[in-house]
Amino acid sequence: MINQEHANFPRAGFFRRLGAMVYDLLLAAAVWILAGVVSFVVFAVLVNTGLIDRGSHEHVIDVLNGNETFRNLNFAWILFCVASFYVLFWCKGGQTLGMRAWRLKVQHPNGQNLSIIAAAARLVWSLFGLGNLFILINPDKLALQDKMTRSEVVVLSAEANQMRNWHGMS
Repeated sequence: MINQEHANFPRAGFFRRLGAMVYDLLLAAAVWILAGVVSFVVFAVLVNTGLIDRGSHEHVIDVLNGNETFRNLNFAWILFCVASFYVLFWCKGGQTLGMRAWRLKVQHPNGQNLSIIAAAARLVWSLFGLGNLFILINPDKLALQDKMTRSEVVVLSAEANQMRNWHGMS
């Protein structure tokens, strides 16, 4: 969806993005914990019903940590959940909760929301947030992930950000 109103907002600088990143890291940690709880409960059910062999381990967590395949699958699941947190928020309305608090929105320069593919690529190119350091040497205020996905992070006016709160994601 293209939102021409948002095509003319200024690009966000490094420190504003950093503020949103700190906020979002707290939310990502919560998603990480929740995904870990869900995966552990599912794994415990599978072990306790006998679908996964307990072997010589007394505790379920020892079964999980003692098997490299189970440990890697668990880690992949948790990473998928955290990545989905960012990708879905960026696709749905261009804002994570931290971005909303700092009045930031990720979009294409014409105001269009990112596709799932573009949001996933953006996540990869962000290099766990290190891609934002590129802003410090780029006069256009574009991070590495912005350049690689042809997107930008803009600072919404208080009114535009408030309208997004009341009228849903646009």
